[in-house]
Amino acid sequence: MSGNCRGIVVAGLSGGSGKSVAAVGLTACLRAAGERVVPFKKGPDYIDAGWLSQAAQHPCYNLDPFLMAPEDILASVARHTLDADIALVEGNRGLFDGVDAGGAYSTAELAVQLGLPVLLVVNCSKTTRTVAAMVLGCREFDQRLQIGGVVLNQIATARQEKVIREAVERYTGIPVVGVLPRQKKDIFPMRHLGITPHQEAESAQAAIGQLAGMVAQYFDIAAIRSLLAPVPQQAQSESRAVRQGPRVVIGILRDRAFQFYYEENLEALREAGADLVLIDALNAAALPVGLDGLYIGGGFPETSARELAANVSFRESVRNTAEQGLPIYAECGGLIFLGRSIILDGSEYPLAGVFPVTFGMGKKPQAHGYSIFTADRDNPFYAPGTTIKGHEFRYSTVLQWEGRAEDLALRMERGTGFMDGRDGLMKNNVLALYTHVLAPGTPEWAEGIMGATKVYKER
Repeated sequence: MSGNCRGIVVAGLSGGSGKSVAAVGLTACLRAAGERVVPFKKGPDYIDAGWLSQAAQHPCYNLDPFLMAPEDILASVARHTLDADIALVEGNRGLFDGVDAGGAYSTAELAVQLGLPVLLVVNCSKTTRTVAAMVLGCREFDQRLQIGGVVLNQIATARQEKVIREAVERYTGIPVVGVLPRQKKDIFPMRHLGITPHQEAESAQAAIGQLAGMVAQYFDIAAIRSLLAPVPQQAQSESRAVRQGPRVVIGILRDRAFQFYYEENLEALREAGADLVLIDALNAAALPVGLDGLYIGGGFPETSARELAANVSFRESVRNTAEQGLPIYAECGGLIFLGRSIILDGSEYPLAGVFPVTFGMGKKPQAHGYSIFTADRDNPFYAPGTTIKGHEFRYSTVLQWEGRAEDLALRMERGTGFMDGRDGLMKNNVLALYTHVLAPGTPEWAEGIMGATKVYKER
């Protein structure tokens, strides 16, 4: 146990400011220099977290003040940085953007809670001295916050950099510690939904290497090291103990189609007594024998629809085990996979067929943001009356469903759900919902899955 981990928060003025470029590049650069870097992502994001994990060659953890209590956030940082040298937290959206005008649950509030300085990334396209005004505004807006340094992104010329650097340092007293030159094309592979998940990007390692090289060339690493502050030491004694006793076996579909898993969720299952078996739904002939449960996370099954449809034996295996009562918990992309089919560009692709639902894809998000639901029907995983916070992000649409909204297990208090203000399709021991849940703030999630799998194993 080192106990000497120091950290920083990388934040931006808005989404698209370049903070992911800076955060991933800085993480990879520090790791290449021999530092043990543990990355964190503020908010419920999976894709940025995946890129950070690849850059650090270490799992990335999510810190979400809406989904987690303050003590859960501090405990997560403490326990996950036991043997780390540096903790790097990437913010989300703009530095002060929260769920209300007061900035509740913002990156700034998280930085204050953790007592860590902010490395502020500013998109400097088509501007010079005005950047100093923006940085000065951030410095004065919340004086509890320490903005330790500034990174200038999208710098086109040496003159532009010189003017902005001099203005920022003269009027704010905050040093410019890095520059990201304007690139002719995106370093991260992109598509219409934003950054492509690293699992689907053949050039992922090349992109990370390029970012690390840029940071090494254009950032003042020594200055950034001097900004780092000690991470919270609360509960930094030891990792949580793994529960003793008989263990259950839970399958996890994890491949290019199903990528969205919070590392903390998998940790929670292991610590509760589960052995996890990773399964490639695109290539496996069938589910492994001996499973006591199955967890299907989110992802982009639509980008692999042809391969999922072609793997007939695997789809039939999932449907048959669902009919036989295997506990299955499915989120978002997992929900889609358990449907009858998905229609893309006029072609219909058959899926597992557990539920009589045909899905399509919208051009705009159909649900996006935090959600809250209450279980008000008997179901395999949540006791009636349980209220859970989560997150939705989907483009999928329900084109046809042979069911009734009143039969869904969950009532949405906030968010969209599956249909008519409800979520949670049920069949036998299957529960499929659009809401993603983060385990550290929702102990009922792992307890529910473990309870259902143990009952099945004993039966």
